[in-house]
Amino acid sequence: MKNLQRLTLPLLISAFFLLSSAKVADDKSTERIQKATEVLKDFSKMSESIPHQLLEDYQGIVIIPKMLNGGFIVGGKRGQGIAMVKLANGKWSDPVFITLTGGSFGLQIGVQSVDLVLVFKHKGVLTKVKNGDFTIGGDISAAAGPVGRSSTASTDHTLEAEIYSYSRSKGLFAGITINGSNLAINKTANAAFYGDGLSSGQIFEASKNTSPAVSELKKTLSAL
Repeated sequence: MKNLQRLTLPLLISAFFLLSSAKVADDKSTERIQKATEVLKDFSKMSESIPHQLLEDYQGIVIIPKMLNGGFIVGGKRGQGIAMVKLANGKWSDPVFITLTGGSFGLQIGVQSVDLVLVFKHKGVLTKVKNGDFTIGGDISAAAGPVGRSSTASTDHTLEAEIYSYSRSKGLFAGITINGSNLAINKTANAAFYGDGLSSGQIFEASKNTSPAVSELKKTLSAL
């Protein structure tokens, strides 16, 4: 009996820590979704926002809350967020967790926190990332997105860019260079939230998750 207890106790302790770690990771993933929703809500309250027409016509979106951007002469940026694509029925897919990293060179100093939204013309740009990564600027360049409240977006843009970028710092739209940045799938966060059995491609193809955080995210995005 004592030998059995000696064998069982370490296994129970290990299982407890594994479950606790998974719970913490899941909580962080849920928090990331909630923060992405907050970014969309904050954008919608601004006097100039992402044009409704753009979200109607384009097929993918990346939302990165509080991305760190800064440096001294040589800069860098890093942020974690989510990506979603539009399905054939017009609904948005479940969110895939992603990481964006990059560097820049120029006259800059200090660090700022930026909310970043990228709108993609073709969802294949995101769904093909899968196990690799994607370089913005190296593969497809990003342009500063037009702003407007009307459904037709009263701008000179013809909505032809493959990626439009929107960034906000301290409540205002802020210019930021993202060409040269690398976008990669965050497999750890995806596994923590969905389980080990789903690939990013499978998540992009579905809209089945009904958790409160995901449901609110989809509702907010659809209403933007």
